[in-house]
Amino acid sequence: MEKIAIFTHLCPSLKPFNSNLSSDVGFSLPCLTSVFPNQRRKILVTRASIAIEQETQTKLALIRIGTRGSPLALAQAYETRAKLIASDPGLAEEGAIEIVIIKTTGDKILSQPLADIGGKGLFTKEIDEALINGEIDIAVHSMKDVPTYLPDKTILPCNLPREDVRDVFISLTAGSLAQLPSGSTVGTASLRRKSQILHRYPSLNVLENFRGNVQTRLRKLNEGVVQATLLALAGLKRLDMTENVTSILPIEDMLPAVAQGAIGIACRSDDETMANYIALLNHEETRLAVACERAFLKTLDGSCRTPIAGYACRGEDGDCIFKGLVASPDGTRVLETSRKGPYTFEDMTLMGEDAGKELLSRAGPGFFGN
Repeated sequence: MEKIAIFTHLCPSLKPFNSNLSSDVGFSLPCLTSVFPNQRRKILVTRASIAIEQETQTKLALIRIGTRGSPLALAQAYETRAKLIASDPGLAEEGAIEIVIIKTTGDKILSQPLADIGGKGLFTKEIDEALINGEIDIAVHSMKDVPTYLPDKTILPCNLPREDVRDVFISLTAGSLAQLPSGSTVGTASLRRKSQILHRYPSLNVLENFRGNVQTRLRKLNEGVVQATLLALAGLKRLDMTENVTSILPIEDMLPAVAQGAIGIACRSDDETMANYIALLNHEETRLAVACERAFLKTLDGSCRTPIAGYACRGEDGDCIFKGLVASPDGTRVLETSRKGPYTFEDMTLMGEDAGKELLSRAGPGFFGN
């Protein structure tokens, strides 16, 4: 794996920033020390070590996996392929599984904020169409990109084990959002992140249309377009790029997006063979947590214009703990709620719906400025 790395003028005698992080998440983080005036460190930009198969298929693949072409999307598709092979050794034969790259609207239009180009389905529409038309057999999605209403003739019965749901702070010059000087610019394409940043740190600026894949955003950070950015830890872990992390944001400070860190696998509703294949991969605890969060989002009728966050997990006693949030886009108002109940599909979807209804009632008309 080729890396581009330059660390300059960091004082080795100073203590690392947040030295407990490595034990917390199971990987080593770079030492972030005090930075003196005019001293900067370079973010490590790892080129994803994902090989795209170039061989001509000599026979029809048993399973054609549809995916976006970004390094992260490909990492998720290859993770799916590996799990399919592990579940059925017959799929290990060369050519049995084919990765089909499909460019989506969200990939084609990078010059505008997501909210301005349609919101729902920007990263799934073309893949869903290919699935329905029989051009692929299964579709691999980041669950946070999947609209709450699935297209007709498709089902999404499988979620892979969820990765770490937290967001991370990445900067060349500061250890956290709190350490950024007043007026600093933070880049993000997420209204959820923007509203929560501005709610806690109103003196910061947020560059809203900070779009592109992980590598592109880190390059822009290195070029000084922004002073910091926030990314999902799950994506960095799947790309083996956690060396870029400056600090990890606690759930209490930055509630994640609905279904963040979860991968979903869809197939046609009439394709029993594919449904059986992917049923073997399903992680039920993740599926139920995602169902709870998506019930919350569906009740709020959330879109890319709506700052919404939600997270469900299993507590120490085995029950589900859910936290939900809605905010005004400028961060001046943030409404939060929580629920606790049995870790079952029916109970958890009802919890998500009930939490959504509560926040709709509390927010009142015109809250989101739409």
